[in-house]
Amino acid sequence: MTDSDLPPLNALRAFEAAARLGSLSRAAEALHVTHGAVSRQVRLLEDWLGTPLFTRAGRGLRLTPAGIRLRDAAGDAFARLQGAAATIRRAGSGQARVLGCPGSLLARWMIPRLPRLAEALPDLKLHLSPHEGAFPPSLDGFDAALLIATPPWPASWRVRTLAVERIGPVLSARHAEVDRLSALTPDALLREPLLHTTSRPQAWPTWASLHGAAAPGSPGADFEHLYFLLEAAAAGLGVAIAPQELVADDLAAGRLLAPWGFVGTDAQWILATRRDDDDAQLEALAAWLRLELD
Repeated sequence: MTDSDLPPLNALRAFEAAARLGSLSRAAEALHVTHGAVSRQVRLLEDWLGTPLFTRAGRGLRLTPAGIRLRDAAGDAFARLQGAAATIRRAGSGQARVLGCPGSLLARWMIPRLPRLAEALPDLKLHLSPHEGAFPPSLDGFDAALLIATPPWPASWRVRTLAVERIGPVLSARHAEVDRLSALTPDALLREPLLHTTSRPQAWPTWASLHGAAAPGSPGADFEHLYFLLEAAAAGLGVAIAPQELVADDLAAGRLLAPWGFVGTDAQWILATRRDDDDAQLEALAAWLRLELD
């Protein structure tokens, strides 16, 4: 392959931005150049290829079949370049990887395991960043995301599956009715007032469905985050529901009890990065996480 086999790279970059954003003006803003400069680069690329890439659609642009093919190829190529450059820059600078994860997962599972992580992967530098709600498909601001979620995933992600999620009800041995509640069947338990979290309102209905039982009919106290929900359960305020891994330390210490056990759901623990990020340090992190969750 020679340089003459490749289209002009500045023109290709201008085209990719216009195709992705659907507008020459927005592409000009994104590239910090003028509208005219983008228009000239696109015309240059069309002349080089010998075919139009856009047609006008009102005030906007519509890709031709050739434009669609080139957009997909260019987008993939630029994403791979971006991922490779980010990996090289991190490796050369010793820069910390930014790992995003929900606050409850961070507080109850990841932070207690940091000493073991440092021992297993001493060269890995992590900056842990709590994040509530859905992660953006671009993962802007993060090198990776650790979360429990249900597929499908964004097409822009590279997903390492770590473990199947298992959930179950838990309560404190200090609960005033611990003996009575612990003896209840799932059907009977679901008729009791139960503790809920607004961050995952379907947890109890999911557990009920997995046991062939009716959805809970007695609303109990509601908490914004899982962390507060489990602290309320540990204080003896009621029966909560949570992923097994997030209460494993409390169960081992006798702080919480799980008389009904745990059951697998459709959700999975995953480590997500941008699709073309093949950072060896993050691959090592994924392998370590799988061992911790095994």
